[in-house]
Amino acid sequence: MVKGKRKKTPSRMKYEQSHPTFSFRIYEDLKDKVENVKRAEGITNTNIVEAGVGLFEVKVKKEEEIRQQAYDEGWEKGIQQAEELYAVPYQCSVCGKEIIVDTQDEKKAIKTYMREHGWGHRDCINRRR
Repeated sequence: MVKGKRKKTPSRMKYEQSHPTFSFRIYEDLKDKVENVKRAEGITNTNIVEAGVGLFEVKVKKEEEIRQQAYDEGWEKGIQQAEELYAVPYQCSVCGKEIIVDTQDEKKAIKTYMREHGWGHRDCINRRR
């Protein structure tokens, strides 16, 4: 008979596959703290790792939310600054409230008006005179 390891049962192989070994080294003070928590709370190493991962998942999620919020605020601020710099407002001929040029029809009407009334670069107009 050959000496060696016992053959694992299929159920044991399945269990080990779905529950892999995870080991690491820690410093002695941390080991003592872990043992104290295990005794006081009646929990396992796995419970401690699950709790730690849960805390970090919350931290990662919070960081992702903060990044998204900062991105959204930056986007909105960029849009606002672009509108302040580049928007062309005019007053409604009926109510007098401000309208921002944003349709192709409005842009076409402005281009036509400016061309018909001789608008152009200052240097170009000065050369024409």
